[in-house]
Amino acid sequence: MMKANNVFLFIIFAVFFTSCENELDLDPKQREDASVTLSTEAGITNVLTGTYALAANGNAYGGRILLYADLLGVTGVLNTTDLRWRGTYAELRQMYLKDMQSDNVIIEGTYARCYEIINAANTVIDNISVVKDPERQAVMIGEANFLRSLAYFDLVRFFAKPYVSGQANNQLGVVIRPNAIYDFNADLSKQRSTVAEVYQVIINGLNLAYTNLPEENTFYADKYAAQALLARVYLQQGNYAGARDAADDVIENSGHGLSSNYAAAFNHDTDQTEDVFSIQITKQTGLNDVNTFYESENNGGRGGDFSIRDAYLEKFSDPDDRAVFYYENEANGRILTSKYTDQFANVGLIRLAELYLIRAEANLRLGTAVGNSPLDDINIIRNRAKADELLAVTLDDILLERELELGMEGFLIHDIRRTQRSIDISTDGDGSKLLPFDADNLVFPIPLKETDANKKITQNPGYGS
Repeated sequence: MMKANNVFLFIIFAVFFTSCENELDLDPKQREDASVTLSTEAGITNVLTGTYALAANGNAYGGRILLYADLLGVTGVLNTTDLRWRGTYAELRQMYLKDMQSDNVIIEGTYARCYEIINAANTVIDNISVVKDPERQAVMIGEANFLRSLAYFDLVRFFAKPYVSGQANNQLGVVIRPNAIYDFNADLSKQRSTVAEVYQVIINGLNLAYTNLPEENTFYADKYAAQALLARVYLQQGNYAGARDAADDVIENSGHGLSSNYAAAFNHDTDQTEDVFSIQITKQTGLNDVNTFYESENNGGRGGDFSIRDAYLEKFSDPDDRAVFYYENEANGRILTSKYTDQFANVGLIRLAELYLIRAEANLRLGTAVGNSPLDDINIIRNRAKADELLAVTLDDILLERELELGMEGFLIHDIRRTQRSIDISTDGDGSKLLPFDADNLVFPIPLKETDANKKITQNPGYGS
């Protein structure tokens, strides 16, 4: 692990959310020695809240982790690609071109940030005994496990080959750090665990979080946020029964509902009924980097580094509110999504529509109708968008519905990989050059700084030793 992963960088300031305004206040008076911080309940509470603050950084769940999935998932063929990257960040263009380098500083920053989240969560868990109330202890352990599992899930999805049953026990995943690190001058060299082992850590953490967390926890993670993320994890594994049952639990018992219309699911700074879990972004802290890269200058972005192409719009039927949920940037004529037009809006990580899509797909694959039939679940989503109902539904219909409903929300490469599809990188779109789902260049390199510092770690294929 890189020496930059220092949990105490954020303990210098006691960071806390104010529940009435969803803003982060910083109190510089709370400067104290780390050993003192970790010996008090207030100190450990601040570490937990600081873990959420770490997650809200732009190079983590403040947006870029969502962006990476689209960059890796789109084709490089101009006339057939759904999205086009025209940004000036060379490190992000490497993802778009499937030509990442081990010294890519943006990849390095996300790798380090995820391990900072993990180390902060471990710090809470390791020092939880200073919290005297057993119920409060349980909730804090649940939140820490949720955040740690979230970080491990994206590390293993980006930095390892995809989970494939029968292969995951033999594929290198990422380094597992089971305990907090306090001395970053020590030799922290460690080999990567297998993909299967990392997934087990994620699942164990989310099951514990589900058990410990309350049904409502303001804008912090609650039990249904853990269950929803578990449904996503199970789907990625191909554990369709687990994904179906977890998604059904959230739909039926969480109290969440679909927003009244598609537009209402986006661009708000307080959580709405559809938000199962969101990263809180305010004018004081956090960075909404989906806004940065997807939106116009007038809406707080860079002008639309990532713009929509006709190939995506042509996938929609008429009518469909989602087919017109975009606008033209007056400055350059690029077609941009309307999902992130408020730079201070929260970044939605899990919304209820995804759970309907998970339940529909899992039920279809298993030939079951737990909670609802696949056709009815898909039509619930389509009805909200004012699209015509389907009369029958196939797996291809459901996968297309995921693209229409969840486009530009961080799912593309993960859906391609779990369904074992290929990506066309031919120059004219004739399919003459296809990248298979498990291609080496669809996996991020282990950052150069990590391989330099960690004497035991193995680099991913295609990036040298």
